[in-house]
Parts: sequence; C-alpha cells; structure tokens
Amino acid sequence: MALDLDTDRIHQLLQDGVRDKVYPGAVWAVGDGQGTSTSGTVGFLDPSRPDEPMRPDTVFDVASLTKVLAVWSTIGTLVEDGKLQLDFPLGDFWTEVTSHPLGTVTARHLLTHTAGVPLRANLRNLYGSDPQDVRDGVLREALHCPPGEAVEYTDRAALILGYLAEHLSGLSLGDLAATRVWQPLGMARTGYGPLPADAAALCAPTELDEGTGTHLKGVAHDFSARLLGGTCGIAGVFSVLDDLAIFLRHLLTPAGSTEPAGFGRGWVKESLRIHTRGLTPPRGLFWHPAPGTAHEVDDAWVHYGFTGTGMWISPKRNQWAVLLTNKLFYTRDREPLTRIRNAFRSLAVT
Repeated sequence: MALDLDTDRIHQLLQDGVRDKVYPGAVWAVGDGQGTSTSGTVGFLDPSRPDEPMRPDTVFDVASLTKVLAVWSTIGTLVEDGKLQLDFPLGDFWTEVTSHPLGTVTARHLLTHTAGVPLRANLRNLYGSDPQDVRDGVLREALHCPPGEAVEYTDRAALILGYLAEHLSGLSLGDLAATRVWQPLGMARTGYGPLPADAAALCAPTELDEGTGTHLKGVAHDFSARLLGGTCGIAGVFSVLDDLAIFLRHLLTPAGSTEPAGFGRGWVKESLRIHTRGLTPPRGLFWHPAPGTAHEVDDAWVHYGFTGTGMWISPKRNQWAVLLTNKLFYTRDREPLTRIRNAFRSLAVT
C-alpha cells in the first residue's frame, strides 16, 4: 500500500509543539512493511543550544517503549520457542513464586495488565536499594485485586515479565533482547543505559536532575531503571529512529530481516487483538488500540513512553509510525503531548 501523507501538516503540527514548548524537539517517521516512507525532524535537543538541532540519529531514552522492545519481544521468543505457555499459572513452573500470590497469575494476565499486581512500582520505599531484595519483594508481593478482574496499567507487569524472561532463558534481559531481537534485526544502536560518553552526547536530554542541576542525558529517567542499574522490564532502553523503524517493519514483514529475530508473525498476530473482552480499557498483549480509532475497523495499535515517545502499528493498513520527543525537558504534564500524539496518529496512520 502506497502511503499518501500530508507531510506539510505533520511538520507544522510538530513545529507548533516546539513553538508552544511542549518539547524542545522531535524526530518522526512513517513507513510500511518495505521500510520508511517519509521522516523528519523539528526543533533542538536543548532550547538553550540552538546550534544542536534534533537529528535523525538523535538517541532517545524511550522509557516504556522498553516494555515492547525488550519485554514483549523476548516473551514472544520464549512463547514461540515453546518455553512459555501464556495461560499456565506462574507458580506451576517458576519456583520463586510458587507459594506466593503471584503464583496464581499467568503471563497473559501480565501482558494485558489484568494480573492484579500493585499499581505503583514504589520499589525503593518498599524493598530498599539492593536489586536482589527488590526482586524478592516484587515476586512475593500481595495482589492488588484478583487476576482477570480489571485492566489497570502498572509498571510491575513488565518488571515481573522481565524477571520471568531471565529465569526461563538464563540470560539477563538486556543480553536476551540483544541476542534474540536487536542484533538479528540489525538494531545496532538500541540497548540499555547508562550510555558511554560519546553516545550520551548524541542523546536528547530529559528531566532536570535537581541533584546535579543538569538535565538527564544518557541515563534513564525512570527511577526504577536507575535503581536496578539501568536494566529492567519497566524502562531503561535507549534507541534511535532508524532502529525503531526496523523493529516495526519486522512486525509487518518478519521475513524481511536477513537473520530472523526470535519472534515472528504468530506472536504479532496473537498480540494485536483484544484479549480483555468485557473489561475496559481494551488491551492486546502490551499493545493497546490507538485513541480515536475503532479497533475492529482501524486495527491501529500503540505504545507510549513517559519521556515523550510513541510507536504505532497497523497490520491491516500495512503501516507503522514513530514519534520521538523529549517532552520531559519542560514538564510532566501529559495533556499537551497527548493532543499532539493523537493528531500525529490521525495524519500518519490513515
């Protein structure tokens, strides 16, 4: 399907966001199963440094896109390898949770945010700063509500699935994602931080760190990721536009990569359908229907990142889109970016 996009309107929309100080700058692209159709940049990494414009190769802290790039993708490899059954209670095969409330939860519950685990991470306050103590505490925690009763987005779902992927594979989450997904696809500039100095210099700065008086750059904004050394299921991945384009193209055309990633069409098809009939809001497996769309008709799915990032995919339309911003440079207020994201989706995935 050839894409017929009003790129001038997309550029003006995103340029207006720079003018209105929604974010210092943005990088975007739209494509299909064959690759990138069009892309662009607006604004700057830092508004106080107009000699450093946003570039196509700007590195972004993608925040909760980590849940898709590292967790959803590697869980998919384990499912397609036959190492994980989505509807088996975790306690049936994971001894760490067998005698704890989490043992009654399934991987499908976690992927649909219906597991009933606590809604806030709150890791250091509850469990301290030792990563093993955090893991033990998270895996032994009481449930917030019975599994399958409600759809409630929580970072803990991805954290637990990351621990599960490590348990089943014997690898760290970062190594698993790199060897089974990122490297086979050629996503050479995607990985967990903290970034080395040369890569951090190309990174879009996020929120002001009151301790240092400078904006975070090359270090994950998400506190849970920093607490756990930079790598966890919640956040911590850094990436660039081209790598995300490769990833999304693979979702539409898995055979297009030179060396197959660990998941393919089966996992994508299973994930991009509603698994929460009778509950609201509707959810696929980590992906959810894009706001302003009718999922039965439009088949448009999205996942966002708190730093100001977003990825959309529509198998029916053979389309994908990426919008990367560093909105946290200015504020945590979500509403201005929400309006721009929704308008961008309406122009980019049509």
